[in-house]
Amino acid sequence: MTSTAFPGTTAPLKKRVGFGQVVTQSASLSWRGIVKIRRNPAGLADVVIGPAIFLVLFGYVFGGAISGNTSEYLQYVFPGILGMMTLLATMGVGVSLSADLSEGILDRFGSLPIARVAPLIGAIGSDIVRQIVSLAALIGFGLLLGVRFETDAWSVLAGCGLALLFALSVSWALILLALAIEDPQAVQGLGAILIIPLAFASNIFVPVETMPGWMQTVASWNPVGHLVDAVRGLMMGRPVGEPLVYTLLWMAAFIVIFAPLSLMAYNRRL
Repeated sequence: MTSTAFPGTTAPLKKRVGFGQVVTQSASLSWRGIVKIRRNPAGLADVVIGPAIFLVLFGYVFGGAISGNTSEYLQYVFPGILGMMTLLATMGVGVSLSADLSEGILDRFGSLPIARVAPLIGAIGSDIVRQIVSLAALIGFGLLLGVRFETDAWSVLAGCGLALLFALSVSWALILLALAIEDPQAVQGLGAILIIPLAFASNIFVPVETMPGWMQTVASWNPVGHLVDAVRGLMMGRPVGEPLVYTLLWMAAFIVIFAPLSLMAYNRRL
């Protein structure tokens, strides 16, 4: 290829990054995020202590008033809190990405001979670790408090996997928010404002039938509610087919809408 600025000279072409290199580079950047967690374990306090607080608060403080039986209510609310905690943990990828943007770290990555998308995939990959830690902590606390699964171990793992995949699909919305704001505190605050209403306007804590008519309409179309119904079906032996289909459709919608927008915003930013 002949350079237009210096006729007669040859400009080197940038080597295309292959799929294997993308995977390797993304894994390396995911490990960077995991190392940050290891060096600052206090950053996991929200996903480790949070499940215990929610289970005790709603199971023992409000459980008797809501259902009249704490043990039965724990069985009901546990899958809902699992879904809510995985959603709250998605704020980690947005906050981490926003911090890298505000500190100029992504600009440095952009100057390196690596795939442009590798830092973004790396941020998502390290967030999976936070999600797994949150799920493990919640299940451990739940078992200590007396929660008993009414299906087999594979169904429980399937419920955890579904919640994890749903959270990762929602993560694209947090990534877009981080790219638009570039302020970690603002991303965390706005993320909570978006996620908490979705959690409470659903069937996490009470059946939809106990809500006013207009709220029932909102809750019946709430993606979190469909996720919780599917997880309850997988873990507690309730019907799972219809809520699972709706959950998969919501996951596809989040990815189709927010993933392209996030990638376009990310490419413009770099």
